[in-house]
Amino acid sequence: MENIRNIPFSPPDITEAEITAVAEVMRSGWITSGPNLAKFEDELAIYCESNKAVALNSATAAMEIILKIFDIKEGDEVITTPYTYTATSSVSIHRGIKLIYVDVKKDTFFMDEDKIAEAITDKTKAIMPVDFAGVPCDFDAIKKVLKDMNREDIIIICDSAHSFGAKYKGEKVGSQCDFHTFSFHAVKNFTTAEGGAITFNDNNFKGQEDLFKNFKITSLHGQSKDALAKTKPGAWDYDIITDGYKCNMTDITAAIGRVQLTRYPEMLVRRKEIFEIYNNILKNEDFAITPFTKDDKGTESSYHLYTLRIKGFTEQQRNTLIIKMAEKGISTNVHYKPLPMFTLYKNLGYKMEDYPNAYAQYINEITLPVYSTLALEDAKYIVEELVKITKEILLVK
Repeated sequence: MENIRNIPFSPPDITEAEITAVAEVMRSGWITSGPNLAKFEDELAIYCESNKAVALNSATAAMEIILKIFDIKEGDEVITTPYTYTATSSVSIHRGIKLIYVDVKKDTFFMDEDKIAEAITDKTKAIMPVDFAGVPCDFDAIKKVLKDMNREDIIIICDSAHSFGAKYKGEKVGSQCDFHTFSFHAVKNFTTAEGGAITFNDNNFKGQEDLFKNFKITSLHGQSKDALAKTKPGAWDYDIITDGYKCNMTDITAAIGRVQLTRYPEMLVRRKEIFEIYNNILKNEDFAITPFTKDDKGTESSYHLYTLRIKGFTEQQRNTLIIKMAEKGISTNVHYKPLPMFTLYKNLGYKMEDYPNAYAQYINEITLPVYSTLALEDAKYIVEELVKITKEILLVK
């Protein structure tokens, strides 16, 4: 009888060190935003080589709070890509902002920089490019478009949910754009269970007196004092400065993140090893379009998702491959179904036929498991089974 393995797609890498750190916070008597969070934010800024970092309860909140603070709202436009998870766009929809989609460049997962200029109008207030699968987009190319058009008033908010720990031209992702937003969700390389962060350099950006403080206040109901400050004897009084959100990160989740940061370099090494196993086998297969890893200019992936494309596959063949891999005990995924294929976006008037390059990327893409607790022998099993099944499917006319 065939030995079927049970290989999940992306479980979190949690050790006793994270569990101990959480237990210490639980026993401390202070479990919401407090001293652990403050330390975590300092450590994040250092890791990302940025001047400031604000940790929040999600990357979604991180993107939306930037839109709020800079008063981007109904009547304004934001340029982004249709090839992403809905969060990148839903934050604009919440605020009544019109989304302008730019198709991805042919045979890539990235917004086509050559088409950004024609999408810009006098209503454009922000561009939200998306780092994909751990690979940073070409930040300099996007900035050049704005400079050439004399539109550097447009804010660049990069959805860097996938690229924590990646490098762009030799530097860690986190300081290249006006803002970078990261996700620390359970399926990400680096997790706080739920969570996210904003990193940035200019604390006086667009005339802000203290942008970091503004982010903190806006993340906690617009309250002038955080919970820790209010607990000091006699310090109960506070003001409400703005109609803020409730999206602060807690000390419990910050404690997980602080431990993960100490372990993260080793976790990235394991992810890279898995990519290498996949690449070493797939490089010999004509059907395989393997993902970017690094180049000679110092840009390197964070090895978040192994986004394989099968040359010549139809959407139905790709879906058959996913089912047959599951029969072998291997969980795979697809990244992403372009947004205009979903009911919400269809109802907003977006049509998939307007984004042919995005559709072409989607129909033959399959994402293989990559996580830092995946055994290397299992990685070899995954890719060997994929090769066998793919060849079987290709033989069927």
